[in-house]
Amino acid sequence: MSLRGSHLVALLIAAAIGGWMLTGNIIRGGQADPNAETIVEREKKRASEAFRVRVARLNISERNNSLAIRGRTQADAIVSVRAETGGTVEQRPVFKGQTVKPGDLLCVIDKGIRTTQLNQANAQLAQARADYEANEDLVERGFATRSKLREMRTALDVAKAAVATAEQDMTRTEVRATVAGTVQEPLAEVGDNLTPSGVCATLLDSDPMLFSGQVAERNVSDLKVDMEADVSLISGERVKGKIRYISPVADANTRTFNIEIELPNRDGGLRDGMTASATIDLAPTKAFKVDPNWLTLDDDGQVGVRVVQDDKTVAFKPVKILAQEADAMWVTGLEDGLNVITLGQNFIAAGEKVEPVSEAEMKREQSASSTNDGPAVKSETN
Repeated sequence: MSLRGSHLVALLIAAAIGGWMLTGNIIRGGQADPNAETIVEREKKRASEAFRVRVARLNISERNNSLAIRGRTQADAIVSVRAETGGTVEQRPVFKGQTVKPGDLLCVIDKGIRTTQLNQANAQLAQARADYEANEDLVERGFATRSKLREMRTALDVAKAAVATAEQDMTRTEVRATVAGTVQEPLAEVGDNLTPSGVCATLLDSDPMLFSGQVAERNVSDLKVDMEADVSLISGERVKGKIRYISPVADANTRTFNIEIELPNRDGGLRDGMTASATIDLAPTKAFKVDPNWLTLDDDGQVGVRVVQDDKTVAFKPVKILAQEADAMWVTGLEDGLNVITLGQNFIAAGEKVEPVSEAEMKREQSASSTNDGPAVKSETN
C-alpha cells in the first residue's frame, strides 16, 4: 500500500510534536531553554518534596458559658378554698379575677338549723350552770355529797362543749380566703348546695410567679440554688429571677431534672402557663475557638483536627464540640500552642511529613509571585 504525500507530512508533524512534548522544553521567542526541566524530572522532584499545608497556631481562651432552658410560667400556688360544713350558698361577695387578701369573705352558707342548735346548746348550758351552782351551795352546807357535785360539774362541761361546737359550726358558714390571690374557677354560685369539703372558690397566688423547665442530666451539676436567670416570655417580656428549686430526682422517661426560677410579680403582669425560655450564666470555661472548615474525620469517624508536630509530621487530635456560633466552633481536647492545619488537611494522613506554611507567609509568597510575573514576556509550557 502506497502512502500519499499528505499522509507522510501528517506523520512527520505528529512525530515532531510527540518528541517536543517528551522533552518538555520551554520555548521563549522561538528559542529552546537549555535549562528547562522535563515533565518526568519535574514530577520526580514534586514527589520527593513534602506536601505544603497552611497552618494556624491555636491559643486557648476563656469562653463565657450559658445554659438555655425552655419551659413555662407557673403560679406559686393554686389553692382550692373548701367549705368545712354543708349547705346552700346564700352569698358569694367575690367575682372571678378579683384579688383578695387572707381573711376576705368568699362564700356565705345558709345557717339553717344551726341557729336553733346554738340556741338549744346555750339553754342547756344555762341549766347545767344553775344546777351546778345550786348543788355547790348544798355541799357547802352539808346537804349534798361531793360526788353529786362532780356529776354536775361534768354536765356543765358537756354543755359548754356543745355551745362551742354550735358556735364553731356557725362560723363555718362563712368561707374566708386562707391566702392572698386572684379568684379563679372553679367557683361556687349562689344557690349551689355545697357538701363539706366542697369548693367555694379557687385562689391563684401569682406573686412570685415561677418559671418551670427541664434540665438535661449533663448540665444539672452546673446549676445551684440562688443562681440568677434571665427569663424571656413569648409575649416579649423579660424578667430577672433566681433559681429556688432543683429536683434531686430525674424524670424516669426523659432523664431530665425539673428546676423552678422565682420571678417577682407584684403588679400581676406575669400570667400562669405562658411559654418562656430562661438563660442562666455559668462559670467561664477554657476552650479553643476554631473555624468549622478546620474540622475533619479520622478513619474511625471521630471529629477532630489535623496538626503539625515539631518533627513536621501530621497527627490527628480528636475534639469535643462545646458550642457552635455563626462562623466558629468552641472545642476542647487540644493543647495550647498547637499548629492546626487549616488548608490541605483532607489530602494528608497521620504520620506523613509536610511543609507547614503560615497564612502570613503564604500571602507574602503570593504577593511576590504576582509582582515577578510581567505581561511583556509571553511564555508557553506544556
